[in-house]
Amino acid sequence: MAASSERRVTTQEAMERAAALHHAGKRAEAAAIYRRVLEVEPQNADALHLLGIVTRQSGKPKEAIGLIRQAIALKGENPNYVSNLGTAFEAAGDIEDALAAYRRAITLMPDYPEPHQKLGALLQAKGRHKEALAPLQRAVELRPEALDWQLSYGNVLMSLGRLQDAAAVFSRITARDPKQSEAHFRLGNALFTLKRKDEALASFCRAVEAKPDHDAALFAITTLLMEKREPQALVAACDDAFKTDPGNRRMISSKIVALHELGRRDEAHALLGMDPFMRPVEIATPAGYADLNVFNAALAEEIRSHPTLVFEKSGHATKFGGHTGDILIDPGPAVAALESAIRAAVADYFREVPSDATHPWFAAKPAKWKLQSWAVVMGVQGHQMPHIHPAAWLSGVYYVKIPVMGPPSRDPQAGWIEFGRPQDNMFVTAEPELKLYTPKEGMMILFPSYLFHRTVPIETKEQRISIAFDVLAADSTSRGPY
Repeated sequence: MAASSERRVTTQEAMERAAALHHAGKRAEAAAIYRRVLEVEPQNADALHLLGIVTRQSGKPKEAIGLIRQAIALKGENPNYVSNLGTAFEAAGDIEDALAAYRRAITLMPDYPEPHQKLGALLQAKGRHKEALAPLQRAVELRPEALDWQLSYGNVLMSLGRLQDAAAVFSRITARDPKQSEAHFRLGNALFTLKRKDEALASFCRAVEAKPDHDAALFAITTLLMEKREPQALVAACDDAFKTDPGNRRMISSKIVALHELGRRDEAHALLGMDPFMRPVEIATPAGYADLNVFNAALAEEIRSHPTLVFEKSGHATKFGGHTGDILIDPGPAVAALESAIRAAVADYFREVPSDATHPWFAAKPAKWKLQSWAVVMGVQGHQMPHIHPAAWLSGVYYVKIPVMGPPSRDPQAGWIEFGRPQDNMFVTAEPELKLYTPKEGMMILFPSYLFHRTVPIETKEQRISIAFDVLAADSTSRGPY
């Protein structure tokens, strides 16, 4: 251990210094001190335990398991050690071992709140809501001031259909802290399901007051006002949202819908901006490939074998198809070449798009941007439901493989991409303004992220492969819709 010019630092002082660094998020520096303590005192169980926590937080859960087990072997089954062993097991994907560790920690100290919460949260994450209820309830009894724990407890009650009880929990949270936007939103969901729609609308509005970009709450407001046949109120809600978040893509799309419902089609057309803001692009063959057919075949192979490709992923707009995660993370050579083409097309777009200071979308135009991208693989009757990308500013799609159509389809536009049609649950009665493109391999389309878009269902046994992408502000924390 380091010594000052006058005396040697004690173990206790070193541990306190390491703990302070650890709490400040300086994990590497904290770990170095814990290791120096262990060089002097190899049997220091606390140093082993805390080094295990830092190691797990640094993305090395299996190494952390070994360290915390050494601490337990030295000091016995300390409930805190055992609970953190469970966390390391969970991070390593050893779910049953994690559950067993949390239960053991509870047995060792029944009034220790953390393992109750960890046990309940893990069971909740695995969809085992009935089992999760008791530990989460006990956790909030032991630590009622932990509002995030209260939120998890309320969510489990919602999942079990105990709406009144869930609403009571969410109400307690918002009473203690009116800035808890997610609790307001969850309360709104409970009240909506209980058919107390005016109260639900008020809760959704409070969620947005606390967090102006709360997209789910904004969408709930939109659908509720449309269900109540109040498009004028929706226009007002959108304009209010623009005061605090002037480029909000959810509210741009919602205002377009409301203007159509009000018969104000010229205003809706101007806000849609499909003609000036949409751009089809045909990319050049990337270097190293004989032609676009060869390039697209290589892309298709990388997508089909991508380790994150999951079919029929719950909660996604894609039906009868699959999604990957972000393909720009450790991309193959074909994906990397496409990324370069996308970046060039986006850079051109930023230079050339006609600026319109009256259009709210430009208020959110990022000065610096980043890309996220994912692939979509569709099968028979594969299609995408109408949706927007509210976290992005600009979005796009590149067509890798378009199936050869068989006999004449019942829908002559099968497989086309359609812009302008809102989601069914927005209760629209007016016919929207639409724009459709016939996709072809090697074609890219750039469009504002506020535009509703969908794929018309196809009728073919061949796969249809496309790559979607979002252009986001460089400091955005969104992980995209994949």
